[in-house]
Amino acid sequence: MSTERVHPIVLEAQEMLRKGEMSRRDFLRFATLLGVSLAGANILAACAPQAAPTTAPTAAATAAAATAAPTAAATVAATATSAPQPTATSVAAAIVRGGSITLRSRVDRVDDPARFSLVSQSHPWRHVFDYLTSVDAKGIAHPYLLDSWTASDDLKTWTLKLRQGIKFSDGKDLTADDVIFNFTRWLTKSTGSSLMGQMSYLTPTGLEKTDNYTVTCHLTKPTITFPYDMAGYPAAIVPSTFNGDITRQPIGTGAFTMKEFVVGEHCRLARRDGYWRMGADGKALPYLDEIVMVQIGDDPSAWLSALQSGQVEMIAEPPVTVWEGVKDNSKFTIVSIPTSATRVLRVRADQKPWTDNNVRQALKLCQNRDKILALALRGQGVIGNDSHVAPIQPEYVDIAPVAFDTQKAKALLAQAGYPNGLTVELTVATDWPESMAYAQALKEDAAAAGFTINLKTMPATQYWDGWTDFNMGITWWSHRPLAEMTLDVAYTGDASGKPVAWNESHWVDTEFQTLLTQADGTLDLTARRAIVGKIEQIMVDRGPICTPFFMNVWEIYTKNIHGVTPSPEEYVILHEAWKEKS
Repeated sequence: MSTERVHPIVLEAQEMLRKGEMSRRDFLRFATLLGVSLAGANILAACAPQAAPTTAPTAAATAAAATAAPTAAATVAATATSAPQPTATSVAAAIVRGGSITLRSRVDRVDDPARFSLVSQSHPWRHVFDYLTSVDAKGIAHPYLLDSWTASDDLKTWTLKLRQGIKFSDGKDLTADDVIFNFTRWLTKSTGSSLMGQMSYLTPTGLEKTDNYTVTCHLTKPTITFPYDMAGYPAAIVPSTFNGDITRQPIGTGAFTMKEFVVGEHCRLARRDGYWRMGADGKALPYLDEIVMVQIGDDPSAWLSALQSGQVEMIAEPPVTVWEGVKDNSKFTIVSIPTSATRVLRVRADQKPWTDNNVRQALKLCQNRDKILALALRGQGVIGNDSHVAPIQPEYVDIAPVAFDTQKAKALLAQAGYPNGLTVELTVATDWPESMAYAQALKEDAAAAGFTINLKTMPATQYWDGWTDFNMGITWWSHRPLAEMTLDVAYTGDASGKPVAWNESHWVDTEFQTLLTQADGTLDLTARRAIVGKIEQIMVDRGPICTPFFMNVWEIYTKNIHGVTPSPEEYVILHEAWKEKS
């Protein structure tokens, strides 16, 4: 029997699990990030019977575990680290091949996937292109185009091994050259990819081709998020011959090929023969012959009507109004997923009046969070505390949010030099009903504090054109499994201190950034949670955002569709989807 080496820090986490200092879910997430297969992680978890809780391990103990040589106990039986696939005999027998699914989705103008800035931009193309890794609904990282990965004891050297025999749709083999080509593009400023900020721990000079199917990545600082980052929606793998426009060169390793793509209208994807993944029935995926995505304006009520009338069978990224319209309808499958997704009310901390923290704090005091959650999400979520760290994320610390108090807010405005109140403009996208409901509730409640909030509404397409420029806006932020993944890309500055590309608030705080760097390099979950707690408190006390809630998201489709992959990120993943014959 072959074995897989277990990172020494995983053994420390196993001990934390045994002591009751880490949940099984967090252990599985942690172990798979460090290269243990899910099967191997489950074995390790089973070998850690619960004991009475004890004190958390010391920093010295953690450091010792991180540098100790692995012992015989540091190996487990190896299991193929393949992408998750259904195997139940009953499922295989029921599967129907062929057919088409039509769904509502945006069909956006795109060129380079590295520059995707919206989840919706990836919906069609993730069926044409694959990713090196995938992350399931439980936050477990899996190899995808990769066969495996390993990390050095100090987490600064990561070895990525590709699956062999995978071909692009033009017949070209996927090799290490393609991987290095993609990483180099992501990490080059002129590309304009958010991945450059997300992967700030890596530069093009740190990429080494070990052999035709192995890439070694030499990081500038330790990180545990690397496998997650490789699954991010801009990280689609294109061939080394890529010319810069996927609409002109739709050559990928994915399960479908793009047959028709009309911006703002529709796209048509056709089954690709010879895809490398196998289905539960023992034949190559996908099961479907065709996927059609249609764009139906900007009004969610029109999407709901299209679903109810049968014009479409599925809604990508359904808002709460669509959920509410079908939640009691037996014709639809509805999967509810708790997430770290939210609608962030952010202000430009470099522009008046928001340069004064008293004004920022006054705004936070005007949030009646229970009311906002009820109106915006019909209660389908949890209360947030104005940090961008969600209860579902393992680092989360339960810090109480600022209480609703318009009189205190009024006093803070007077202290800031606005005794007669303050007029501000809040930009909101009409496509997002939860954002509109939030904005309206805040407008009404903040009036008692002296805020006159004028709403400037526009379609989401227009909002995204200027989302980092507005003095005050409510922005859609999608789910990320670890808090640091959001904090690194949304609230930091570059080496010169200038806000990174997605830092829409233009807020750069030295103490915050120092703590975040510490959190990124801290492997002990207890210690990392303590650091993130300090980060949360900074955001509550002087941060540039309001997060009154973190929201559930939904997969909604007709009952005759099966095998849709649930995604907290709201990705549309139909590689294993199939449809009953009518």
